[in-house]
Amino acid sequence: MIQIFGIKNCDTMKKAFRWLDENNIEYAFHDYKKAGLDEETAKAWIDTMGWENIINKRGTTWRKLDEEIKSSMNNDNAMHLMVTQPSIIKRPLVITKGSIHLGFSPEEYASLFLA
Repeated sequence: MIQIFGIKNCDTMKKAFRWLDENNIEYAFHDYKKAGLDEETAKAWIDTMGWENIINKRGTTWRKLDEEIKSSMNNDNAMHLMVTQPSIIKRPLVITKGSIHLGFSPEEYASLFLA
């Protein structure tokens, strides 16, 4: 089963949901706003992808952080931030076939799910 993590009202999430639905791809959705994120999962993602890839530095949540927090970011700080402010995680985060994929593009999804 494909797992997709994110926030329901995010525009990129809506595009991903639409693509998956139009292509009859079943998935389980984990909404950070409703279900949160635990430290173990955040740590596993960071260990696999690196916090630099997981954290959305172009988003509002990152831009609102104090410069001191941004400049001292490391794996532990990123994990704590992901748990307390999950909207900082790039969306969507998809887990399929044991691997993690970040973001949405129709081409990438086609190669992941229709190949």
